[in-house]
Amino acid sequence: MMTLSEVANVLNGEIIGEPSKKILGICSVDNIKPDCLIFIFNEKFMDKVSFEYSNCCLVLDINQKNKLSTKLDILLVSDPRIALSKISAFFKNAPSALTKNIELNVFSGKNVKIGSNFYCGHNVIIGDNVTIGENVFLNHNVCIHNDCHIGNNVYIDAGTVIGSEGFGNVKLDDSWKHIAHLGKVIIGNNVSIGANCTIDRGTIDDTIIEDGVIIDNLVHIAHNVTIGENTAIAAKVGIAGSCFIGKRNMIGGMVGIIDHINTADDVVISATSTVSKDLKLPGTYTGIMPLLKHNAWKRTALWITKLDKIVKFLKLKKI
Repeated sequence: MMTLSEVANVLNGEIIGEPSKKILGICSVDNIKPDCLIFIFNEKFMDKVSFEYSNCCLVLDINQKNKLSTKLDILLVSDPRIALSKISAFFKNAPSALTKNIELNVFSGKNVKIGSNFYCGHNVIIGDNVTIGENVFLNHNVCIHNDCHIGNNVYIDAGTVIGSEGFGNVKLDDSWKHIAHLGKVIIGNNVSIGANCTIDRGTIDDTIIEDGVIIDNLVHIAHNVTIGENTAIAAKVGIAGSCFIGKRNMIGGMVGIIDHINTADDVVISATSTVSKDLKLPGTYTGIMPLLKHNAWKRTALWITKLDKIVKFLKLKKI
């Protein structure tokens, strides 16, 4: 629980109302609860706020100051979305940061170095020669293999595996021979990794996740990949080996990137796209066909398979 004054100090906001008001949490405009902050990102949502909840507090853009007609307490901020990001951590249902807060069934290897304000959930495994910085949160069932490095202010959600063996194999006659992976995974500062992700160690060089990267659930990053600073990766993305992803990329859900691909800085890749060539310039890229009724798709696919013959015919006819 916080007072409205304490919230205002965190958000550098301006109070119109009672500074000593008790704030229990955050609620949405569709599910209003007493004694909570209601973040309004658009003026049209003002009509949804019921005046019977006089003990709530609206968090609004400071530019809306002259448009207010409600009797609710108000907190004016420069950007309600950024304000939500800042204050949500105070109400998150997670253990408080302690110098060392380690739950049951945690297994740690040799020569492990861990910074202050560290939380480690149940059934976590940390291998040999791992270094972990300050303010790191490892949720339940996280596995960090040998020799990996985790920076400061890193959040890794449940079930994620860091430093697993990559899918590096060579074919000998009719069988496959695995190539041992001798590199490691290096994760920078201020990185957030979702649940059930896998980040493979490098074959010889390292797999690198640079500062400020955010990764959604169910993402696979293969060996020797580098992810540039402040890149955002949505769920179910697969990035094959030895790719170099530039800074500030935004990769939509279910994107597949084949091996040895490079992307420029400030690239946006639409959801479900397949990336099979380098993206050398900033911009938005889409590599999917439009959604069609199945019979329409079959007709379209038939013509796609005949395009080379059509082009040859047009060249012969000199059309």
